[in-house]
Amino acid sequence: MARGELSPRLKSLLGSAATVGAAPGGAALVAPDSETACALLLRTASLEGWRVRIEGGGSWIPRDAPADVVLSTARLAGLTDVAPADLVATADAGIPWADLRRGLADHGMWLAHDAPGGDRTLGSLLATATTGPLRAGFGMLRDQVLGLTLVTGDGRTVRVGGRVVKNVAGYDLAKLAAGSFGAFGVVTAVHLRLRAVPRADLTLLAEGQRDALLDAARAILAPGLAPAALELVAPGAAGGSAWTLAVRLVGTDGEVAADRQTVFECARLPLREHTGADAALFWSTVLEGAVAAPLTARLGAAPDGLEDALDLLAHHLDEPVADWITATVPAGVIRWSGNAGPDALIRFRAAAAEREWPVTLERAPWAVRARVGHFGAYREGVVRLVGGLRRAFDPAGVLVAPLGTDA
Repeated sequence: MARGELSPRLKSLLGSAATVGAAPGGAALVAPDSETACALLLRTASLEGWRVRIEGGGSWIPRDAPADVVLSTARLAGLTDVAPADLVATADAGIPWADLRRGLADHGMWLAHDAPGGDRTLGSLLATATTGPLRAGFGMLRDQVLGLTLVTGDGRTVRVGGRVVKNVAGYDLAKLAAGSFGAFGVVTAVHLRLRAVPRADLTLLAEGQRDALLDAARAILAPGLAPAALELVAPGAAGGSAWTLAVRLVGTDGEVAADRQTVFECARLPLREHTGADAALFWSTVLEGAVAAPLTARLGAAPDGLEDALDLLAHHLDEPVADWITATVPAGVIRWSGNAGPDALIRFRAAAAEREWPVTLERAPWAVRARVGHFGAYREGVVRLVGGLRRAFDPAGVLVAPLGTDA
């Protein structure tokens, strides 16, 4: 069936349960209002052989992957269940990040997560496994997911986990959906574990040479301190001429005061203190700068191997100091945004794989994603495992998600 003939068919199929329009490139744009409508759409697509691209707010990954149908989560955007006493909530996957944060704050709750790229959707952050500086203190977003609802590529509805902390049934599958780039289906709802909004929030900044700042960061961690964020920021991301070490401390007034003293004693650096709007501006400026360049990738190394990992990045990608680079020191994770061709990215990934460092391409134009893939094998058996999972969740292969060249 020609693309132009799909819209009337979809309107007839879904009725008022979805809005149907046209996406850039001529694909039919469908925004279902429920998991039932998502299941009907994907089940029909699987039977008919329609290629489907899953899309959140469209602000992160370019909206250029070829597809017959674009499944938008724009109408799945509510904060549907909030339990302040239990510090849990349920949100639709299409809710914009800013709306989610405001809705939780109204109840005195906080989802301890941040990520580059401006105001994205909850589903986008989960599907790409994007993390930000708060990973240092609170882990990845998937670590704060108690359960979720996934509609698979062939239209099955799978509910895993639950809405209470003690219920962990199916939790591994919830983690599997994180970082799958929509290759297994569309996440429609997420059950979240939350925290109370911290009473005190302090950011400490120091500028200097890259390796000296890394030494200071490790010294801060040595006594067992666990900052909410401990981030090395390149000049191109910090908007200055030198590397910056950023330390974020959250908690009660007493806890933050004690941790502040420890940081000053261990780091032995001239640290500038920021709170409130000044601190928020620094972090938002760093995070939003990721989308200034067309490509974003992340590298998983080790805390004691960040110097080598940054040097490897500098060797394979052009002028990395001028690009957007941040590193979460306790996790050994480097994020990079810049411009590079597929060949350079493939060589970089191969060199990292020799050290068993995974490289994930989070965003890029379709021509690059299609050739490089979102992630590549860095350990034996990964490609075979991912391929098997894709066949299990999307047996007809209708979902457009280039995970890797062989997956």
